[in-house]
Amino acid sequence: MTKAISDIPALPAIPVIPVILCGGSGTRLWPLSRSGFPKQFLVLSGDDSAKSLFQQAVERLNTLSTENTGNAANTAYTANTANTQASITVGKTLIVTNEEHRFLVTDQLRELPKVKATLLLEPIGRNTAPALTLAALYASEQDPILVITPADQTIQNGAAFTKALQDCVNVVASDKDKKTIAILGITPTAPETGYGYIQKGGAQGTHGEFTVERFVEKPDAKTAQSYLDNGHYFWNSGMFVLHASTWLAALKEFRADIFGATETAWVARAMDQSTDAQFIRPDKEVFQSIPSESIDYAVIEKCPGSQYQTKMVELNAGWNDLGAWDAVWQVGKKDECGNVTSGDTLLSNTNNSLVHASTRLVSTVGVDNLVIIETADAVLVADRANSQDVKSIVNQLEQQKREEKNLHRKVARPWGWYDSVDEGERFKVKRIQVKPGASLSLQMHHHRAEHWIVVKGTAEITNGEKVIILTENQSTYIPQGQTHRLANPGKTALEIIEVQSGSYLGEDDIVRFEDHYGRTKS
Repeated sequence: MTKAISDIPALPAIPVIPVILCGGSGTRLWPLSRSGFPKQFLVLSGDDSAKSLFQQAVERLNTLSTENTGNAANTAYTANTANTQASITVGKTLIVTNEEHRFLVTDQLRELPKVKATLLLEPIGRNTAPALTLAALYASEQDPILVITPADQTIQNGAAFTKALQDCVNVVASDKDKKTIAILGITPTAPETGYGYIQKGGAQGTHGEFTVERFVEKPDAKTAQSYLDNGHYFWNSGMFVLHASTWLAALKEFRADIFGATETAWVARAMDQSTDAQFIRPDKEVFQSIPSESIDYAVIEKCPGSQYQTKMVELNAGWNDLGAWDAVWQVGKKDECGNVTSGDTLLSNTNNSLVHASTRLVSTVGVDNLVIIETADAVLVADRANSQDVKSIVNQLEQQKREEKNLHRKVARPWGWYDSVDEGERFKVKRIQVKPGASLSLQMHHHRAEHWIVVKGTAEITNGEKVIILTENQSTYIPQGQTHRLANPGKTALEIIEVQSGSYLGEDDIVRFEDHYGRTKS
């Protein structure tokens, strides 16, 4: 007698841990993206979403659970599979990011109240292979399946994305020997030369997967066209699914130097807990010695023909990695002349251009195929076809040690923000806002004095041995070399005007003695 599907015992659930790699600097999207506020924290997807690329990446991975029938992809999954496939459960999100970006991450996570996260903080960037190794070491005890994605990509069809990743999870879960790595291959839409390619082979498997024959580096235009015509080549998305133990074993085999150094840094880790997330810090000195290498170069491209099976699931969901301003134009909503605009803009006789205004009116007349990006302290004008070359400007800024490479005029801090409204020889003027209940570090400066004027709210000011309370229109003076602290004891935002004067006004002239946010001297 044949049993009904409802009579078949449910298979054990598949535990999945989302891993978000969030360490990129996004230099090709300067001046909007900067090392202190890179592109993954910007709203760039062009779909009217108010969420950053990072927030969207986190939300997408948290839709993988097949127990969540509120999602269209999961509803279809549940209805079609019933008890014939194991359900997928999603655990706490792992976010690997730079130490300097931890408060950007926690601030943006606060807007996703349903998401619980642990932050693995890199003291210095060492590319994606060491980053994934940190996540795998963290998860190694339970050995769940890791679903790894970058933080800076866009997806137009969320349901298709979820289904493709669920298929990848099932491909990996079906291998009891834990030797399988699944990767999403993007359906190519053009002969792109800026992406690596995946060549598929063999018959399609149970979950829509194909065997990966080989990985191909970024091709020239003629080769890319032949790949597009062939139909068996797909763009490498940089999204992987595998057991934590699989990654560690493969890395140990192919790049024992990266494995050994990262493991040593992990063993000497430190941990602390904020109200929003757990912070885990590998040893800084050891971590700096780890070779810088990508996931692909260190392991993935070495897997075909090895003991590690590499499978590809096709993804056709409007994927874009926003690697240059032209890509932002491609995903944006265009007007009848093919223009994508943001902010206060006026266009006349302008076609196929991207125009972004951050702080003021930007107008164009009689131009085509341009990228124009305005911020408070920098303006970029580029031909769309050459937008990849913006990195050369960033390199020049670095050579000249210009602050526009690293920070915007308005800079987010864990306690609030500051806006550098004016500066000249031996002086700088800042507008500073401090959140209710927050405070800056107890600090001093070797080379500058500061004048503080309260314009809104109440300020508690430590000035040497004295602690004073100032309200609107009151001021104080902080002498050079004086220990001081600014705090907001009130329930509304505190705003002050700070006037700095002295021989050196750089942000690195700060000696911190006490800090609520775990910062050291910077």
